[in-house]
Amino acid sequence: MRPILVLTIFVAFISCTDKYAEYKKVPDYITKASPLDSTYYQAYNKTLQLWDVDFEELYIPTTDGIAHVIVSGPKNGEPVVLLHGMNASSTMWYPNIKALTQNHRIFAIDFLLEPGKSHLYDDVESVEKVTAWYKEILFVLELDSFHLIGASRGGWLAVNLALSNQQKIKSMILLSPAQTFTWIRPSLDLFKNIVTLLSSKEKQIAQSLESMSTNVSNISDTYLEQYKLGLERESENKFITNMQPFSTKELESLQMPVLVLIGDDDIINERKTVRIANRLPKGKGEIIPNAGHFLSIDQAAVVNEKMTAFLEE
Repeated sequence: MRPILVLTIFVAFISCTDKYAEYKKVPDYITKASPLDSTYYQAYNKTLQLWDVDFEELYIPTTDGIAHVIVSGPKNGEPVVLLHGMNASSTMWYPNIKALTQNHRIFAIDFLLEPGKSHLYDDVESVEKVTAWYKEILFVLELDSFHLIGASRGGWLAVNLALSNQQKIKSMILLSPAQTFTWIRPSLDLFKNIVTLLSSKEKQIAQSLESMSTNVSNISDTYLEQYKLGLERESENKFITNMQPFSTKELESLQMPVLVLIGDDDIINERKTVRIANRLPKGKGEIIPNAGHFLSIDQAAVVNEKMTAFLEE
């Protein structure tokens, strides 16, 4: 048999057995990146090594840009979609991914308007377009039924997506969701963050981390390096004003099981968040001791146990 024919048959076989094969080619904006972007992507890849599980990266063309999705876990596991927090990327799940992939197939999506490996073509002018973007990705991934986990702004985006996609979402976990159940309450930490806006970039980052985490030293230096480099890149922190708490009617319309976790030292949420969560049709809210806004890192073992138990239910 001729070598070219053998190669053709092999490629055809791989394509048939791997439905995502066409999305694995690394695009030019990664391979031919500017020095600044290239440094960031290298740091991103270094953080991915912290996952300590097998994974594959997909680059999915969409109407508004290329969506970078990290896929990990058993192929026969129930799908779980992860939406990361603001100024972060899918690598933020490094303390949680091993636990989540024990029995589930994980799809971690880099938000189009944040640091990460997704690539924006032009502009996304509305929250509705963001929701449409996520739905486009889910369609390509052929996820007709899945669990959804969102952290911080990812939590708000998760609820926004769920309100128009209820029939597909089996359950939802929200980790300190921002501006979702209540407004962000004024606090000393919040005031300090505002004051340090007049300071150096390093001091701003240090203050921000101190206010978001109960134990900054617990955050991986590798991840912190990527996080800081991400802040130096241009990102579109749009729709902040659109992130208003959802109405009681909207929240009570959620029919899937919902788990809400917040830290006891959370700059973004307060106990009222838990009370509202417990009033949802299938809602459950809990406070994690000795944890800040970054509770998935501050108390990773506890949060992992609660998330996996909830998913198994």
